[in-house]
Formats: sequence, structure tokens, C-alpha cells
Amino acid sequence: MSHINFQNKGSFKYVEFNSLVEDGNIIHGFTTRQGGVSQTPYESLNLALHVDDRSEDVVANRAIACSGLGINWKHLVAGVQVHGCHVQRVEGDDRGRGAQDYSTAFSDTDALITNIPGVPLSSYYADCVPILLYDPVTLSVGLAHAGWRGTVQGIAGLTVGKMVEAYGSKPGDILAGIGPSIGPCCYLVDLPVQRALAEKFSYWADLLEPVAPERWKLNLWETNRRALIEVGLNSNNITTANLCTACNRDLFFSYRAEQGNTGRMASFIMIKDRL
Repeated sequence: MSHINFQNKGSFKYVEFNSLVEDGNIIHGFTTRQGGVSQTPYESLNLALHVDDRSEDVVANRAIACSGLGINWKHLVAGVQVHGCHVQRVEGDDRGRGAQDYSTAFSDTDALITNIPGVPLSSYYADCVPILLYDPVTLSVGLAHAGWRGTVQGIAGLTVGKMVEAYGSKPGDILAGIGPSIGPCCYLVDLPVQRALAEKFSYWADLLEPVAPERWKLNLWETNRRALIEVGLNSNNITTANLCTACNRDLFFSYRAEQGNTGRMASFIMIKDRL
């Protein structure tokens, strides 16, 4: 049985993790490239304001995606992603930071957490790994953006640690989804990346498949899964989508496969407003 589902709301299509919808307390999703208004090379549901797409098209796409998910796009919170490891705690009065104007997003921020209902966190991707976190006990959530640099810097574990510090979360209670991103089938890396992984992870050889002299294929899904387990998550509470963005260009944008000239998908997560 699949642990993810594709949901369709008209022409808008997104990925949902079964484990994150079971108790009905949160809204989440990872978008595809389908169902928007952007033109080539951003066709069609580009959700990022920092690429050279028309900002009015991006805003229209955000409205489409958020309408399909059932959240208010004007309340979106975003960070200026820099492949770093800063985790930002988001409060109620942060609603709308980065929703319409990129300059208002949290600077130098690759992960967001909150325990405030009705505050939709968002993060943007075109090969990097989306990590969605939900603690059903403390009713808190998090999003992390993990490329190889952020992964080596420990962004997954740092986001969990921030939830522990801020909300009293216990890692064993946290549910995680590792979303569509470039897979071990397609992610070719060189010697500097191999060295960085070898310095960080004692099990680095399990994460890299040699394919040529000083060339490896890197499994970022497994790297982040193991990083989450190392900080206390139960392996049974981690779901990996196992969908490669580079292999599925009809569904997803891929920075590598499209030589950098492409749009971005988004991950969203929000605690539902309490009635």
C-alpha cells in the first residue's frame, strides 16, 4: 500500500502523506508543476518569487495552490532559502511574511516551525529535499529545505531540536515526510561533496554509489532519514515519497535536469484553526 497519495483539485495536483492526515489536525501538501498560469520555462505552477517569473503569475499560482489545500495564501510564511541551517520560530503576527513580497520573507532561513493554528508555513524546491514534520502531541509543525549543504549542516536534526526546545516535543512522537526531490538515480556529485559527507557521517559510504573516478550518486533521501533517526525519530514514523524530481519532469521542476532555468514547487504545512 502506498504511503503517499496524489490529490487533484481541478487541474491542481499535489502529493499528500497518509501519516500526516490521519488525525485531521493539519493541512499539508507538496505541489507538482501542474495546474498554474506561468509560461515557459516556469510552466505552469511555479510558486517561487525569487526566480525570473512574472510576480503576478506567481501570486496567482499561490492563490490556486492554497485554494486547493484550503489555506489563505495571503497568510503564507516563507524564508529566503540559502542552503543554510537556520531554523525560524514563527508566531501569529508573522502571517504573510514572504506571501506577496519576497523582501518580507525571513532572511537566511531554510527551516520554519510553529505551534500557532492558521499559520501556513511554506518552502520552495526544484530538487532539494522537503522535510515535513508534525508532532501530534504538542500540535506543532515544521518544514525544512535540505540540499546537500543543508543536509551536511544538519538541518533535519536542527529543526527537530528547535521543536523540542520551543514546544517540548519528544522526537519519538514526531511524524516526518520526506518529499519528492532528486533521487539516488540522478544525483551525481563530485569529490568536494563526498569529502563533506565523509566528515559529517561515519556511514557516508552507505549514502554514495561510486559511478566513475571521483563521481558518486548521492542518496539524499536516506541521508536525511538517518539524520532524523539519529535525533530520536522512530523509523516507522518517517515516510519517504521515493519520487525523483529529475526523473519525473512532467510532474516536477528539476534544477539539475533543466539546467537551472526552471520554476519551483512548494511544501505547505499548517495546523488547522481550532473551532
